[in-house]
This record gives sequence, structure tokens and C-alpha cells, in this order.
Amino acid sequence: MDLFDKITSSMGGPLGQHQEWSHGYFSYPRLEGDIGPHMQFNGKEHLVWSLNNYLGLANHPEVRAADTQAAADYGMAYPMGARMMSGNSVHHEELETSLAEFVGKPDAFLLNYGYQGMVSIIDSLVNRNDVIVYDAESHACIIDGLRMHMGKRFVYRHNDLASCEKQLEHAARLVEQTGGGILLITEGVFGMSGAQGKLKEIIALKGKYNFRILVDDAHGFGTMGKTGAGTHEEQDCIDEVDVYFATFAKSMAGIGAFVAGEKQVIDYLRYNMRSQIFAKALPMPMVLGLKKRFELLKTQPQLRKKLWQITAALQSGLKERGFDIGVTNTMVTPVFLKGDLYEATSLTRDLRENYGIFCSIVIYPVIPKGLILLRLIPTAAHSLEDVQRTLDAYSEMGEKLKAGHYKENMTTV
Repeated sequence: MDLFDKITSSMGGPLGQHQEWSHGYFSYPRLEGDIGPHMQFNGKEHLVWSLNNYLGLANHPEVRAADTQAAADYGMAYPMGARMMSGNSVHHEELETSLAEFVGKPDAFLLNYGYQGMVSIIDSLVNRNDVIVYDAESHACIIDGLRMHMGKRFVYRHNDLASCEKQLEHAARLVEQTGGGILLITEGVFGMSGAQGKLKEIIALKGKYNFRILVDDAHGFGTMGKTGAGTHEEQDCIDEVDVYFATFAKSMAGIGAFVAGEKQVIDYLRYNMRSQIFAKALPMPMVLGLKKRFELLKTQPQLRKKLWQITAALQSGLKERGFDIGVTNTMVTPVFLKGDLYEATSLTRDLRENYGIFCSIVIYPVIPKGLILLRLIPTAAHSLEDVQRTLDAYSEMGEKLKAGHYKENMTTV
């Protein structure tokens, strides 16, 4: 049985982790206009490359005005109930309609949180007879959703099509016995490596294995594709993605998420996602603020153009200086270095304390022993001067690392 056949025919039916090291705290100054990526950290100004603000909307004047006006009009309490009870509004529905149209799907459903939303989507879409096939580098929210699945699941090597097909073969044999369906889950843009999921190539296997595909496009929505509709637009496979999920946290610098797909599937999720049925709806100030953010995302393509200008300058500059940025073909910019835990903590402290550069650090067990991953997230709020400052700091840091400076001076940097 096809995975969605039982969903649309039974609307009352069944209802690896990434770790980053950091310390200290940020202070965000109250200023009008765009304060950019320069923040106070432990009492010092830092240039930050770890912000969920791809399009620079976090402190956009129009966004701040919309947030302020909505809070003044409604307060933070409304609507006071779950969407199915007393928590619905025309603004929630209008946002859903415009999001669905933008990402090329018939319908969409707002979710209170991205992480919680993905966990609940997986829980709602499958039952014990269904099989899930997923990428080995799936985000933590996907992994936690899989942990709730009572049926079988098969993992394939990251972006490895041969491995993916092998697991689909296993899944196809199993559902012949259970009568269930197959759900394949991948990301549009993988948040650590910056690689795009191979959506089009995976979709090409649909005819052979009869599965449905759920795409987590948290990083791709608003950044990828001709209009910013997402990675499925970038790869020209909008129609073939069955369930499209994205958050407001990355490109729109907000809270919440949405899931889009065929109307019957989205209606099913509306009445079966327990994390939404039994939770208060998104507050009005957030919904109205999201409408303004979404309007700017659609009508100001120069924001996305600026993001890619900064991304190109940063990534080309790093490669010219001999740094390994892996296989990224998106904005996410990993920098792979050779070193141990002590060197990782030491060089990160050096970047923060002596160069004023703040970026995320990832170490074992997320990546193999002997490697250090520094992840930079460029945004439209960064400037080319920020890029140059960072490249100069990285060049000096790289030389120090090669010379053994961080191993020798771990406690004195």
C-alpha cells in the first residue's frame, strides 16, 4: 500500500546528534536600524558567524515596526487557545495560504516550532507497518522523530545514492509483508556540511520503489532557488517533493515552522499532529511579524543577492588561503582543521578573545577524532569588510595551528 493511501482514506487513523561547544553570553544592544552581526560577548564586541539570520531580517526596521505594532494591538497572549479550539485567526490562515503558494504546494499548516514540528510530522505520517529510510546526517529533530516510530527504519550513508537505493530495496521487501508504505526523509541543505540533499536523484527512484519523500529545508527556504522558494526549486523538482517542511528561524529570523503538501495530507496533519492539537497557537505578534518577514523575503531579492555575495567572498577567500571547506554548495561554510580537543578549544578562545571572531565549533564525536570543524553562517547583514577581517584572522590562526602554538599555549591564549 502506498504510504499516503491509508492517510487520505482514513482521516481518523493513527494519529547521531549535532553538538556545539560554546560559553559565555551575548548582549544584544537596543538600537534602531540594522545592528548587523556585531554583538557583545563576555563584555567585548565580537563579529559573529553563528546567527540564524540569513537575510538580515532580524533587526530590519520594517520587521521591528511590525512586531511592535502587533504587540501593541494584541499583546503577547492572543490567541488564547490551540488552533482547533479558540486559537485560530484569519492571519494564521492567510500566512498558510501564501506560504503554500510560494513553495509550490496546494496547502500548508503553521507549526509552533521547527524542532517539535518535525518530530510530530514523522510521528503522524507513519505507523508500525510503515518503513522509514533516512540520511545518516539528518538533523537531531529528524532523529528524535525516528525514535518515536514503532516500525522499521533504515539509514543510508550521507548523500550516497547507491546506499540509499540499497536501503530502499530492504524497505520495499519489508512493506510487501507489512502492507505499509515507505517514507524517505532527507534535508534540502545539510546544516553542518552545507551540502544539498540529492533530491532530484532520489526522486528518480520513486517509480522503482514507490515511496514518498519528506524534505526538511530549514536552511534552504528563503535562500535557495530562483525566488528563494527552497532547495526543491533550486533542483527543479517542486512537484515531486511530497511533503515540504521549513522553519522560520533561519531566513526569516523568527519562531515557528510550516509543512506543505497535498491538501488531503495537510488536512490529515492538522487533525493528527499532537504537538499542535494540544498546544497554544502561535501568538499574534509572531504571526503578523512573520507576514512582514515573508513579504520582505518575496519582494526584496537584493537581500538574497547580498547573502550570496558574502557567501562567495567568504568561501573563495578561505579556499584561496588553503582552507578545506568540504563539499558545501550552499551558504553554510564549514572549515575543517586538523587538531585535537585541546587545540580546538584553544584556537576558538584565541579567535574570540584576541580577534573578536565568534563562530561555532564542532568536535568529536560529531566528526572523527583528529578533526576540528569551525562552522560559519554568512548573512546579508555581514559586510565585505567583515569577510576580510575574518579571513585575516583565520590566516593567522591557521599558521599558529600548523606551528603547534595551540597545543603549547592551551592555557595561556
